[in-house]
Amino acid sequence: MKIKLPIGTVAVIVLLAVLLTFQITFLSVNNKYSQKLAEITAQTNAYRKLANVDEIARSLYVGEIDEESLTDSIIMGYMRGLGDKYSTYMTAEYFKELMRDENAELVGIGVLVIYNAEYSAIEVAGVMPDSPALDAGVMPGDLIVRVGDEYVSELGYYVAIDKMRGEAGTVAQFTVMRPQEDGFFDELEFAITRAHVTEQTVMYRRYKNEDGSESDIGIIKILQFDSKTPEQFIAAIDDLTQSGVDKLIFDVRYNPGGELDSITQILDYILPEGPIIRTIDRNGKWDTIYSNSASLDMPMAVLVNGSTASAAELFTSALRDYGKSITVGTQTYGKGTMQSVIQLEDGSAISISTKMYYPPFSDNYEGVGIKPDIEIEMADDVKHINIYKLTDQQDTQLQAAVEALMTLQDTADDDKTDQLQLTTIGR
Repeated sequence: MKIKLPIGTVAVIVLLAVLLTFQITFLSVNNKYSQKLAEITAQTNAYRKLANVDEIARSLYVGEIDEESLTDSIIMGYMRGLGDKYSTYMTAEYFKELMRDENAELVGIGVLVIYNAEYSAIEVAGVMPDSPALDAGVMPGDLIVRVGDEYVSELGYYVAIDKMRGEAGTVAQFTVMRPQEDGFFDELEFAITRAHVTEQTVMYRRYKNEDGSESDIGIIKILQFDSKTPEQFIAAIDDLTQSGVDKLIFDVRYNPGGELDSITQILDYILPEGPIIRTIDRNGKWDTIYSNSASLDMPMAVLVNGSTASAAELFTSALRDYGKSITVGTQTYGKGTMQSVIQLEDGSAISISTKMYYPPFSDNYEGVGIKPDIEIEMADDVKHINIYKLTDQQDTQLQAAVEALMTLQDTADDDKTDQLQLTTIGR
């Protein structure tokens, strides 16, 4: 049965629908406008406040104002104000040094560093082999609190790093606070002559048994992930396997991380076909990087500690997600954010957190870290020894990894024996 409505009634319904649509659209636009207006007002208030402070300073301050230093400090303060310990400002001089030709010779004292937000200090994450820092006794975990007579907390991380740099033959003077077992710190002064340092990010060797003979376990230490690391890493694998190694231990203790492309190439080499890295931006957009079908198949273990950070944690998580390795050591640092470096008009740059990255299947570990499968501290009697100067038998974490791999090998051998016996019985 059809219902006929008067034309007037239909017109009223249409008008109400139009009014309702207009009202919804108006409210939506008005909300967006109000939000944008609030943002503009907040920005305007910030600029007005800054201009007011600048006017007062220029009219009353008794000293000289260094315009370049003032501008750098304002931008540095803005980045700090974001509340993100990884977002930073880099001066033009520092950024130029950072972006220098990757094939150029490395000059310095030979340390890998990260920012320690708890103490506002430069933390030594690693010491390069055959470096001035190693010879002088600098150790991973040392906190550089002063460069010359200036505190890192006042200079800012990148400015302090800038002051640590210099020409070969010049001296780097800095003060270190070294953590002790009782919770206190020893204060140490260093004056180290800068020199040319061989930038080797991958070191490898065969594990030595107690009798000094070489075993079938290869140890690959990755200092950091940079553009040279994948080539050095693959060369290490090839050399070790050709020499008879059939088990691997990857040591990423004191590895502060590095480049996304570097870790991607290495994980692609090790892992089978599937996702290896997932990232998500502020808008909730996911991106995934995949591995091809080629992979590395042998028993593996990964050594980690509290200074294993960023890409090194991703390396650890990815291998564990695929069941490729056992993780041994102590809880990792917990850095799961990705930074983008953007150059500004005057040659300076900002590094700002733009994405969170995730392992292939597990959760992001920002602020949490990765708990090892086998948790073990360094023995008390060797904690004071630089990790590069430990023998294989002194390194308790390495010993735990070796034992875990040998247990895996024994289990695999038993499985093969059982399979052989079943086959024989089946005949």
